[in-house]
Amino acid sequence: MNLALAPMTDITTWVRGSGLEIVLFVLGVILASRAVRWAGAAITDRIDAKVADGAGLVRSESAKHAHVVAQVSMWAVIVLLYCVAAVLTLQRLGVPITSLVAPAAVVGVALGFGAQRLVQDILAGVFIITERQYGFGDVVRISALGSEVGVSGTVEEVTLRITRLRTVNGEVVIVANGQIVQVTNQSRDWARAVIDVPVPSTVDVARVREILSRVGTEARDDQELGPLLLDPPSVLGVESLEVDTLHVRMVARTLPGKQFTVGRELRARVALAFQAEGINVSTSLETPEPVGAS
Repeated sequence: MNLALAPMTDITTWVRGSGLEIVLFVLGVILASRAVRWAGAAITDRIDAKVADGAGLVRSESAKHAHVVAQVSMWAVIVLLYCVAAVLTLQRLGVPITSLVAPAAVVGVALGFGAQRLVQDILAGVFIITERQYGFGDVVRISALGSEVGVSGTVEEVTLRITRLRTVNGEVVIVANGQIVQVTNQSRDWARAVIDVPVPSTVDVARVREILSRVGTEARDDQELGPLLLDPPSVLGVESLEVDTLHVRMVARTLPGKQFTVGRELRARVALAFQAEGINVSTSLETPEPVGAS
């Protein structure tokens, strides 16, 4: 009778001791990870609130970097919590951790060869964050391996492994950091809106320059558009010649990420000004791709 009850007693004792501790470890890591996520979300929301309440119209570089660092730190803490919980659970299950060192080294080498891309992604992510190549809210164009054109969008998330973009069409694009070969940051420090205005070759170029200069002055003095401009738009002159068309270039230095808004507004103002002066503007009036500057 005693022999029959002994195994049952041992199981009951283990459940009340190590088994209960394992359950507490699992519940604790789940609750702790949720608390870390909540804290990370609170920090990023606070950063966003400061940007929204501030006088600036765009995010500062420090705010972009702080947002990324908060995201990466949150996920690093969560991974650390799960690793610690896994080790403690193995100890409570009676698995000798020291005896797993040698097999773990062999498995680590094997995984190292098979997970080279993962390691490459993480190392690239570390350099992206430490070098502040781009941050949350930046407008970038990323060219990855095997892609000649690249993809443009607004950075929504940066982790050690991936970068997530939101395109103009609302599509979410996820790029592995290790696959990025070139990044064009269009919202770093300042940007430039470039407008090529096609006019008939018979028009008086001096008159065209005068009209464009007036449009630039009015835009700089406008209450809504003016704060987006760092200085009055300038007219560079004739950019190219065609058989019956001249292309006169107008450029405007803007706040980072605001070159698209400024370009659209200036196109509309130029078209209206030319119509008022009786000058026919070709339907090819467009803004070339804005160029960001560091």
